[in-house]
Amino acid sequence: MVGRARRLVVDGGLVAASLDAPGHGGRPRTAHDEHEIDAMQRAMEAGEPVGPIFVRDNGALAEQAVPEWRTMLDALLRLPEVGGPVGYFGINMGTAIGVPLLVAEPRIRAAVLGQFWPDTLVPLARRITVPIEFDLQWGDEHIDRHSGLELFDAFASTEKTLHTNAGRHKELPRFEADSAVRFFVRHLRATA
Repeated sequence: MVGRARRLVVDGGLVAASLDAPGHGGRPRTAHDEHEIDAMQRAMEAGEPVGPIFVRDNGALAEQAVPEWRTMLDALLRLPEVGGPVGYFGINMGTAIGVPLLVAEPRIRAAVLGQFWPDTLVPLARRITVPIEFDLQWGDEHIDRHSGLELFDAFASTEKTLHTNAGRHKELPRFEADSAVRFFVRHLRATA
């Protein structure tokens, strides 16, 4: 996250803020967090699909994180040096949090998302009309192509771009971060 934020600030001239998801980064884990982590690890070791576990767990995280993001935005946008407009950059779990956040938060004007299952997000994505840049790994061992394309297709945005790259789930190319900077400069600095 620090690397992405640095690129947005240094290369894009934007202001960036990051918020650890509940139970992640320096935030304490709950018994529920530990249970879900154990379930994911057991599924991976057994070669079973992890999607249902991630969808369930990340949905619960989003319920906690969306109000936190909105509170952070309230505080940041009161600062004269921050102002607006606002973008959102979240891949994987960041998409699980970002999609419901975009529905709840009209101040977000553009988003970079990707690499998450469509299961619970499609109905929400159909309500999102801001410009979207969406990343998808063509050889993702967890999220099959059809599922990734289903989520991308669900966004109601008239401007949405799909970036597909060869590789597995954790192999999203670094140059996609450069593309995200250009995307946000185009959509946020042009309207500032």
